[in-house]
Amino acid sequence: MNDTLRIAYSPCPNDTFTFDAWAHGRVPGAPALDVTFADIDVTNGMAERGEFDVLKVSYAVLPWVLDEYALLPCGGALGRGCGPLVLTKEALDGPEALSGRTVAVPSERSTAYLLFRLWAAAEVPGGVGEVVVLPFHEIMPAVRDGRVDAGLVIHEARFTYRNLGLHCLADMGEHWEDTTGLPIPLGAIIAKRSLGEGTLRRLADAARTSVRMAWDDPEASRPYVLEHAQEMDPAVADQHIGLYVNEFTADLGEDGYAAVRGLLTRAAAEGLVPPLGPEALAFP
Repeated sequence: MNDTLRIAYSPCPNDTFTFDAWAHGRVPGAPALDVTFADIDVTNGMAERGEFDVLKVSYAVLPWVLDEYALLPCGGALGRGCGPLVLTKEALDGPEALSGRTVAVPSERSTAYLLFRLWAAAEVPGGVGEVVVLPFHEIMPAVRDGRVDAGLVIHEARFTYRNLGLHCLADMGEHWEDTTGLPIPLGAIIAKRSLGEGTLRRLADAARTSVRMAWDDPEASRPYVLEHAQEMDPAVADQHIGLYVNEFTADLGEDGYAAVRGLLTRAAAEGLVPPLGPEALAFP
């Protein structure tokens, strides 16, 4: 096997923090990485086309890709208090005000979208109107400028939306946690099953070691994080890392797997994703 693996993940601080040590050859015994940066909607498409050896994708895309890829038990993003938000230009009385309205979302193959659809099915009588897909950095300006009635935002937007004078109508993560008691499954690390069980275990060990090295010496990752953080304020980057890099990044554990299974089972029941097989999430 060629010991350099092609990997794609986002330039967001949680990914660059998590993968810094591995990407720069500081994880002993880990395969070398050829890194491509791409937004999660792009990496979801890459996974569906079978491109790259290792990818950071949305948990929502797993039902379409798990025949070819295995879910690694670490390296991804789950958490509490970190869910997507529905934002509006004016403060609205409640979710029912979104009935029939146009909503911008960052992807229809994203955890954010699944959480939004599950929330809307429960909270918005008659459902929302048109759903428009926009790159996530264009969503808040579209809401501010009145081009859409509401926007579903992710990542650091939860720290910055007030700067644009926007209002939070609902927190999708809060709804998910209140109704399930489980953490919010956001981003997954997957690797091609064809690499073989031994290599898949090596990859999991490398991801786990890389994040622990970042925790042990946060300053070591800072240049890599800020280089790719798209002019993000360093304090916001730190908040982003603090929220999305946690114990589930080191190991999904029982609660993590329950959250992923719960999200995809509920989404399948609503007809949003294909149903998962009983062993689909199992790690070799």
